[in-house]
Amino acid sequence: MSKPMTKTQLVATLAEEMGSDKKSASSALDGIINIITKEVSNGGAVTLPGVGKIYCRERPARMVRNPATGEQIHKEADKVVKMTIAKALKDSVNG
Repeated sequence: MSKPMTKTQLVATLAEEMGSDKKSASSALDGIINIITKEVSNGGAVTLPGVGKIYCRERPARMVRNPATGEQIHKEADKVVKMTIAKALKDSVNG
């Protein structure tokens, strides 16, 4: 398995794909990240065509176990960010 692509590598590849400079590619990437962050943190969802859907899900309060001590602890309700991968991406990975 190869290493994950860094932001610098992603910006360079995006700039090449756009036929643009790295500064505009970086601005575009930052803009997309900001939009996704705002929308998901406000309880919405963002669909990236061909990639997947990013959304926020609420988890109810529950009892959890400390693996070190085995002690039961009450965990408050919280929110988690989830992503459902698009079928097109799954199919391209599985050939």
